[in-house]
Amino acid sequence: MSKGDRFKPAEGELPFDPRPSAEVSAPRPLAERMRPRTLDEVVGQPHLTGTGAPLRRALEAGALPSMILWGPPGTGKTTLARVLGEATQLEFVALSAVLAGVKDIRELAERARSIRRTTGRGTLLFLDEVHRFNKSQQDALLPHVEDGTIVLVGATTENPSFEVNPALLSRAQVFVLRGLEPEALRLLAERAISDPERGLGRHQLAIDPDAMTLLLGISDGDARQLLNTLESLAQVCPPEADGRRVVDIEAMRRLKGKLFLRADRAGEEHYNLISALHKSVRGSDPDAALYWLARLIEAGEDPLYVARRIVRMASEDVGLADPGALVIANAAKDAVHFLGIPEGSLALAQATVYLALAPKSNAIELAYARAAEAAQRAGSRPVPLHLRNAPTRLMNDLGYGRAYRYPHDFPGRWVDEAYLPDGFDLERFYRPTDQGREPKLWASHLERIRRAQELQGTRIVPPEIPADPSTE
Repeated sequence: MSKGDRFKPAEGELPFDPRPSAEVSAPRPLAERMRPRTLDEVVGQPHLTGTGAPLRRALEAGALPSMILWGPPGTGKTTLARVLGEATQLEFVALSAVLAGVKDIRELAERARSIRRTTGRGTLLFLDEVHRFNKSQQDALLPHVEDGTIVLVGATTENPSFEVNPALLSRAQVFVLRGLEPEALRLLAERAISDPERGLGRHQLAIDPDAMTLLLGISDGDARQLLNTLESLAQVCPPEADGRRVVDIEAMRRLKGKLFLRADRAGEEHYNLISALHKSVRGSDPDAALYWLARLIEAGEDPLYVARRIVRMASEDVGLADPGALVIANAAKDAVHFLGIPEGSLALAQATVYLALAPKSNAIELAYARAAEAAQRAGSRPVPLHLRNAPTRLMNDLGYGRAYRYPHDFPGRWVDEAYLPDGFDLERFYRPTDQGREPKLWASHLERIRRAQELQGTRIVPPEIPADPSTE
């Protein structure tokens, strides 16, 4: 079998998608025509394809490992798989995880073994959207990858540590592809505009600097989106008297409108964005917090989910350093529920900036964690009798609520009383910091307790504010 006759399935055979043949005459999209054919043509992933980078070293050594290519759409995963297949003596087969099943994997493995027996060549399987394979499908693939019958090149936009079985993942190297930087996108655009055979050279596109800047921005690191936009511009922009098709910023805006930012509501990017928002608020950076908030809202994130996280930040990271933070966060949540988006986005922005600028204290979070740990450690200690409710005569006869002293009946509205179960007398779960209003609130509380203690003649000494809360 010659290299040009690689695996062309007959009707009813496996759902493979072999590499496109040069003889195909049907029109192909610009992104397909401009797809790099060698490793040197690939742009935007120098950490993988540059001199001394892993994929180039593997090709130079002639030992291609099984791998998972993980990255956003339009960053070159399919391109790299095809380039690797072309640069090796491996039989190249492409398979979509959306269409294939366990039966297809077994048939592929049999065919791969047959090819090895008859030609001496291994088989490179490009498995697009590998995250779509369920556990049983991945398990079916595993032994053939392990014994070298198949060299797997999987492509995914999802975090493989969540979506790929550990056993299969341990037998493949994970290479992370990055969204293309503006200069890489610019190089691709210039190639496509000037290439008269594969690109748009015959259309004589002329893009002014402002339109090019906008094009690079709305492409959002996605080469396919960039090339699709260029192809649309070549179709919709009429030629001028000199034959050029001039693209200005207004033409770009008419064609593309608003950028659809990349995000999702369940995958890794969802958690990355909300984590960035939370950490920017915690780090008291209102500008960064507003940016990540806008990224979430403009990408279509559920605004009530964002509001719930903002409410959480108010207690977790501000707490009693500014008790009003929780009030404002809840008000923003109510405003979003009442107004919806886009109007409610301003309420979220107001709460976000307020929390970012507020003094920070995690004393409440730590206090609850200590209390929860103590409850788990000590088990279900009984409530002291004097603190129990006594709604019936039997409960009253058993001593429920007996000897309870009502603080309002005592000077200073305080009485020397034990409110924790036995064995917890010395526990101090809440340890205030020296931030914002927290020391003022605590100092005032201490003053009232001490005044009451003097009147009662007790010898209880409340805990002092620690000089360095971080050492507690």
